[in-house]
Amino acid sequence: MATQNVGEVVEQLRRSTVLIGTGRGSSGSGVIVNANGTIVTNAHVVRGAHLMVQTWDGRTFQAAFKSSDRSLDLATISISASGLQSAELGNSRRLQVGELVVAVGNPFGFLGAATMGVIHAIGPVRGMGVSEWVQSDLRLAPGNSGGPLANAAGEVVGLNTLIVDLLGVAIPSNIVRRFLKPPESREKLGVAVRSVNLSISGESCFGFLILEIAGGSPAEIASLLPGDILIGTEHGAFHSTEDLYEAIDGEGERTVRLRFLRGNSKQTRLTTALLGVFRNKAA
Repeated sequence: MATQNVGEVVEQLRRSTVLIGTGRGSSGSGVIVNANGTIVTNAHVVRGAHLMVQTWDGRTFQAAFKSSDRSLDLATISISASGLQSAELGNSRRLQVGELVVAVGNPFGFLGAATMGVIHAIGPVRGMGVSEWVQSDLRLAPGNSGGPLANAAGEVVGLNTLIVDLLGVAIPSNIVRRFLKPPESREKLGVAVRSVNLSISGESCFGFLILEIAGGSPAEIASLLPGDILIGTEHGAFHSTEDLYEAIDGEGERTVRLRFLRGNSKQTRLTTALLGVFRNKAA
């Protein structure tokens, strides 16, 4: 990852950041992820029926809604354009506390405003569940939502979403990347789960209680059962929802060794799941 001049990073981000207007007097930001006009933003930014997009060079387009996931607060829209400069998504797992980051957005409708700061924390935010967030000391304002958070190399490592306790909070780029994958191409374990907190040998632990298992899925073939609790892989424990997605996401046929609890036993077990051969609506 090569570090660029800050001015170059900002200019690059400005060219792949758009202003999104809803026709109701509110506006937000979005990130171009495809040169042919696909834009990712926050779901709460695109609630209006009439969406207009303005690019860095002042061109205005009517946008079409494509998809959304309200639970992730992510959405995609598209405009009829070609040759746009798309952003490069980085690996949010490589972020470190204290790392320099840059945000570009459209606060209060000002096109392409930039701000700099450092990563404050990476992980869950109190009162916002177990999902991971990238928290930074950036000075964000209304209109920054949906805009890029980038590292010193200009890679987008998060999507700015809200402000909590004066800190900017962004959705990690790895979650954005997974959302952008077509549903039929997303890797599946074949389970419906609910996150739980439990205690093992007096130590608090995070896991996923299996509620349902799809027939013929990797989970069924691995002999997992409803009621089992997934607590990690052979390489480490789960600490957030994203850890499970990271464990199963990938390309082609491959195996993952999952650590789990069964019944009242506090003794962990290991099972091997074959991935890359199953597609279903279950997670």
